[in-house]
Amino acid sequence: MKTAEDFQNGQILLIDKPLKWSSFQAVNKLKYALINKLGLPKKFKIGHAGTLDPLATGLLLVCTGKFTKRITELQGQAKEYTGTFFIGATTPSYDLETEVDQIFATNHIDEALIRQTVKQFLGEIDQKPPIFSAIKKNGVRLYEHARAGETVEIATRKTTIHEFEITRIALPEIDFRVVCSKGTYIRSLAFDFGRAMQAGSHLTVLRRTKIGDYDVADAIDVELFEQSLNPQL
Repeated sequence: MKTAEDFQNGQILLIDKPLKWSSFQAVNKLKYALINKLGLPKKFKIGHAGTLDPLATGLLLVCTGKFTKRITELQGQAKEYTGTFFIGATTPSYDLETEVDQIFATNHIDEALIRQTVKQFLGEIDQKPPIFSAIKKNGVRLYEHARAGETVEIATRKTTIHEFEITRIALPEIDFRVVCSKGTYIRSLAFDFGRAMQAGSHLTVLRRTKIGDYDVADAIDVELFEQSLNPQL
């Protein structure tokens, strides 16, 4: 059983983030569990190595104590995701955070077109982050501009898709597995994928399954982690 000293010296916690929790909420829950159960100081260092949206589940790497110095290194590792695209409709946020704003015909879409389109997104690509994201423009986060109804120009970024596999086709749904570089927005990939097929698409399910060699199969639920802590005697 890990002690307060172990967490101060540094641990990497593999957490399976629940649906609808922000990454900040998950880290905060862990922090106060460690403070309250093991007597760690309130200024105890803890942080995560890569944000997951509230509507996504899966692997969140949380570094404690001296291992918070490794966050930048861990953030730079390749990430694997699985999930579902809904073909034939778009939303302003590119996922289920906002309502459908446009419907598209999909009669022309078949398995051959889907698999051919995948090839366009392999390797280094230009990607525009969603307007509903935490990136700052003029000191203000993009989602704040979006919620205020403001239009802002968003620059494209270079990102790399190492692997892109379609694992199920049941239109209007397509399941996928993607391995990508740091900074890739799977929501943007969903939007761009639909547009490349001359239709709309948005993300309905997203799960992060790997970060580097760390696998969600080895992760623990936040609540179960809290229950596993023995109060410091």
